[in-house]
Amino acid sequence: MKINTAEFIISNSEVAKCPKDFLPEYAFIGRSNVGKSSLINMLTNHKNLAKTSGRPGKTQLINHFLINNNWFLVDLPGYGYAKVSKKTKSVFQQFITDYFETREQLVCAFVLIDIRLEAQAIDIEFMSYMGESEIPFCIVFTKADKISKTKIDSHIAAYKKKMFANNWAEMPTYFVTSATESTGKETLLNYIEEVNQEVFKNNSEF
Repeated sequence: MKINTAEFIISNSEVAKCPKDFLPEYAFIGRSNVGKSSLINMLTNHKNLAKTSGRPGKTQLINHFLINNNWFLVDLPGYGYAKVSKKTKSVFQQFITDYFETREQLVCAFVLIDIRLEAQAIDIEFMSYMGESEIPFCIVFTKADKISKTKIDSHIAAYKKKMFANNWAEMPTYFVTSATESTGKETLLNYIEEVNQEVFKNNSEF
Protein backbone atom coordinates (compact mmCIF):
# COMPACT_ATOMS: atom_id res chain seq x y z
CA MET A 1 0.00 0.00 0.00
CA LYS A 2 1.11 3.50 -0.78
CA ILE A 3 -0.26 6.29 1.38
CA ASN A 4 -1.17 9.20 -0.84
CA THR A 5 -3.22 11.27 1.58
CA ALA A 6 -3.24 11.53 5.37
CA GLU A 7 -5.53 14.10 6.94
CA PHE A 8 -6.13 14.94 10.58
CA ILE A 9 -9.88 14.81 11.28
CA ILE A 10 -10.61 15.19 15.00
CA SER A 11 -9.28 14.85 18.56
CA ASN A 12 -11.56 14.11 21.48
CA SER A 13 -11.95 12.18 24.72
CA GLU A 14 -15.40 10.74 24.06
CA VAL A 15 -15.98 7.73 21.83
CA ALA A 16 -19.44 9.03 20.98
CA LYS A 17 -17.81 12.02 19.28
CA CYS A 18 -15.54 9.93 17.05
CA PRO A 19 -16.21 10.12 13.29
CA LYS A 20 -19.53 8.59 12.22
CA ASP A 21 -18.07 7.36 8.91
CA PHE A 22 -18.21 3.60 8.76
CA LEU A 23 -14.63 3.08 7.61
CA PRO A 24 -12.13 0.52 8.96
CA GLU A 25 -10.07 1.83 11.88
CA TYR A 26 -6.61 0.78 13.01
CA ALA A 27 -5.67 1.97 16.47
CA PHE A 28 -2.07 2.51 17.57
CA ILE A 29 -1.31 2.31 21.28
CA GLY A 30 1.68 1.63 23.53
CA ARG A 31 3.49 2.69 26.65
CA SER A 32 4.84 6.19 27.02
CA ASN A 33 7.96 6.92 24.97
CA VAL A 34 7.55 3.83 22.79
CA GLY A 35 8.01 5.87 19.60
CA LYS A 36 4.37 5.86 18.49
CA SER A 37 4.29 9.32 16.91
CA SER A 38 7.52 8.68 15.01
CA LEU A 39 6.16 5.38 13.71
CA ILE A 40 2.89 6.99 12.56
CA ASN A 41 4.79 9.78 10.80
CA MET A 42 7.02 7.22 9.09
CA LEU A 43 4.09 5.10 7.91
CA THR A 44 2.17 8.09 6.53
CA ASN A 45 5.15 9.89 4.95
CA HIS A 46 4.42 12.97 7.06
CA LYS A 47 7.05 14.41 9.36
CA ASN A 48 4.55 16.13 11.63
CA LEU A 49 1.23 14.31 11.24
CA ALA A 50 1.44 12.94 14.78
CA LYS A 51 3.09 15.22 17.32
CA THR A 52 6.38 13.97 18.66
CA SER A 53 7.64 15.09 22.04
CA GLY A 54 10.48 14.47 24.43
CA ARG A 55 7.87 14.34 27.18
CA PRO A 56 6.24 10.89 27.51
CA GLY A 57 2.44 10.84 27.54
CA LYS A 58 2.02 13.76 25.15
CA THR A 59 -0.89 12.12 23.33
CA GLN A 60 -3.86 12.56 25.66
CA LEU A 61 -6.81 12.30 23.28
CA ILE A 62 -8.28 9.96 20.68
CA ASN A 63 -6.85 11.29 17.39
CA HIS A 64 -8.38 10.27 14.06
CA PHE A 65 -6.47 10.57 10.78
CA LEU A 66 -8.16 9.74 7.47
CA ILE A 67 -5.82 7.74 5.24
CA ASN A 68 -6.31 7.52 1.46
CA ASN A 69 -9.93 8.55 2.06
CA ASN A 70 -10.90 4.97 2.93
CA TRP A 71 -9.60 4.08 6.41
CA PHE A 72 -8.76 5.71 9.71
CA LEU A 73 -5.52 5.59 11.61
CA VAL A 74 -6.31 6.21 15.29
CA ASP A 75 -3.60 7.53 17.60
CA LEU A 76 -4.49 6.65 21.20
CA PRO A 77 -3.00 7.81 24.52
CA GLY A 78 -0.39 5.52 25.99
CA TYR A 79 -0.92 3.28 28.97
CA GLY A 80 1.44 3.96 31.85
CA TYR A 81 2.37 7.64 31.87
CA ALA A 82 5.50 8.99 33.44
CA LYS A 83 4.18 12.42 34.46
CA VAL A 84 0.40 12.36 34.59
CA SER A 85 -1.65 12.46 37.77
CA LYS A 86 -3.46 9.30 38.90
CA LYS A 87 -6.82 11.01 38.51
CA THR A 88 -6.10 12.15 34.96
CA LYS A 89 -4.65 8.73 34.10
CA SER A 90 -7.83 6.99 35.26
CA VAL A 91 -9.86 9.20 32.91
CA PHE A 92 -7.54 8.33 30.02
CA GLN A 93 -7.76 4.63 30.81
CA GLN A 94 -11.57 4.82 30.86
CA PHE A 95 -11.94 6.33 27.41
CA ILE A 96 -9.29 3.97 26.06
CA THR A 97 -11.29 0.96 27.25
CA ASP A 98 -14.53 2.62 26.06
CA TYR A 99 -12.99 2.99 22.62
CA PHE A 100 -11.80 -0.62 22.41
CA GLU A 101 -14.99 -2.13 23.78
CA THR A 102 -17.59 -0.06 21.92
CA ARG A 103 -16.08 1.21 18.66
CA GLU A 104 -17.66 -0.92 15.93
CA GLN A 105 -15.37 0.44 13.21
CA LEU A 106 -12.24 -0.88 14.95
CA VAL A 107 -10.73 -3.61 12.79
CA CYS A 108 -7.36 -4.09 14.46
CA ALA A 109 -5.21 -2.51 17.15
CA PHE A 110 -1.45 -2.29 16.94
CA VAL A 111 0.18 -2.59 20.36
CA LEU A 112 3.61 -0.92 20.21
CA ILE A 113 6.46 -2.36 22.25
CA ASP A 114 10.02 -1.04 22.58
CA ILE A 115 12.16 -3.92 21.30
CA ARG A 116 15.18 -2.65 23.25
CA LEU A 117 13.61 -3.66 26.55
CA GLU A 118 13.07 -7.09 28.02
CA ALA A 119 9.45 -8.23 28.32
CA GLN A 120 7.58 -5.69 30.45
CA ALA A 121 4.75 -6.74 32.77
CA ILE A 122 2.59 -3.75 31.80
CA ASP A 123 2.72 -4.74 28.11
CA ILE A 124 1.85 -8.36 28.91
CA GLU A 125 -1.04 -7.18 31.11
CA PHE A 126 -2.38 -4.87 28.42
CA MET A 127 -2.24 -7.59 25.77
CA SER A 128 -3.95 -9.98 28.18
CA TYR A 129 -6.77 -7.43 28.53
CA MET A 130 -7.03 -7.21 24.74
CA GLY A 131 -7.14 -10.99 24.42
CA GLU A 132 -9.69 -11.46 27.19
CA SER A 133 -11.85 -8.73 25.64
CA GLU A 134 -11.55 -10.42 22.22
CA ILE A 135 -10.17 -7.28 20.62
CA PRO A 136 -8.08 -8.15 17.53
CA PHE A 137 -4.54 -6.84 17.74
CA CYS A 138 -1.02 -7.21 16.41
CA ILE A 139 2.26 -6.39 18.11
CA VAL A 140 4.55 -3.77 16.60
CA PHE A 141 8.06 -3.85 18.00
CA THR A 142 9.65 -0.40 17.65
CA LYS A 143 13.20 1.03 17.62
CA ALA A 144 14.73 -2.04 15.99
CA ASP A 145 17.65 0.03 14.73
CA LYS A 146 18.85 0.54 18.30
CA ILE A 147 19.89 -3.07 19.02
CA SER A 148 21.42 -6.04 17.22
CA LYS A 149 19.47 -8.70 15.32
CA THR A 150 20.52 -11.23 17.95
CA LYS A 151 18.99 -9.14 20.75
CA ILE A 152 15.85 -8.55 18.72
CA ASP A 153 15.38 -12.28 18.32
CA SER A 154 16.04 -13.00 21.99
CA HIS A 155 13.62 -10.30 23.17
CA ILE A 156 10.87 -11.57 20.86
CA ALA A 157 11.50 -15.09 22.14
CA ALA A 158 11.15 -13.77 25.70
CA TYR A 159 7.78 -12.25 24.86
CA LYS A 160 6.63 -15.52 23.33
CA LYS A 161 7.66 -17.38 26.49
CA LYS A 162 5.85 -14.89 28.75
CA MET A 163 2.69 -14.98 26.66
CA PHE A 164 2.62 -18.77 26.55
CA ALA A 165 3.04 -18.70 30.33
CA ASN A 166 -0.04 -16.44 30.45
CA ASN A 167 -2.15 -19.06 28.62
CA TRP A 168 -1.78 -17.71 25.10
CA ALA A 169 -2.12 -20.51 22.54
CA GLU A 170 0.08 -18.68 20.06
CA MET A 171 2.00 -15.47 19.59
CA PRO A 172 -0.10 -12.72 17.96
CA THR A 173 1.01 -11.49 14.53
CA TYR A 174 3.94 -9.15 15.04
CA PHE A 175 6.06 -6.69 13.08
CA VAL A 176 9.59 -5.43 13.72
CA THR A 177 9.96 -1.75 12.87
CA SER A 178 12.26 1.24 12.96
CA ALA A 179 10.90 4.73 12.32
CA THR A 180 14.45 5.95 11.69
CA GLU A 181 15.24 3.41 8.98
CA SER A 182 11.65 2.73 7.79
CA THR A 183 12.09 -0.92 8.69
CA GLY A 184 8.82 -2.84 8.54
CA LYS A 185 6.93 -0.04 6.80
CA GLU A 186 5.99 -1.95 3.66
CA THR A 187 5.10 -5.13 5.57
CA LEU A 188 2.84 -3.31 8.03
CA LEU A 189 1.06 -1.24 5.37
CA ASN A 190 0.56 -4.31 3.18
CA TYR A 191 -1.00 -6.09 6.16
CA ILE A 192 -3.46 -3.21 6.61
CA GLU A 193 -4.26 -3.27 2.89
CA GLU A 194 -4.96 -7.02 2.96
CA VAL A 195 -7.23 -6.68 5.98
CA ASN A 196 -9.04 -3.75 4.34
CA GLN A 197 -9.68 -5.83 1.24
CA GLU A 198 -11.22 -8.59 3.37
CA VAL A 199 -13.27 -6.11 5.36
CA PHE A 200 -14.73 -4.39 2.29
CA LYS A 201 -15.36 -7.75 0.64
CA ASN A 202 -17.06 -9.53 3.53
CA ASN A 203 -18.76 -6.81 5.59
CA SER A 204 -21.65 -4.96 3.98
CA GLU A 205 -21.53 -2.24 6.65
CA PHE A 206 -18.20 -0.96 5.30
